[in-house]
Amino acid sequence: MITKTKLKKHIENFPEEFSIDELIDRLVFIDKLEKRIEQSKKDKTISDQNVEKEMQKWFK
Repeated sequence: MITKTKLKKHIENFPEEFSIDELIDRLVFIDKLEKRIEQSKKDKTISDQNVEKEMQKWFK
């Protein structure tokens, strides 16, 4: 979850004018990014090797 403080910082970087759709897209992106950063900090990531193994299963 994103905090108001972080959200304010992100909004300051937005263009002067933007659509609601652009705002929603960016907020969803920011939310996903924040979640991934938290996962990374908690070592809840998948190694490159495991990703490669999983991908090999997809292409069989």
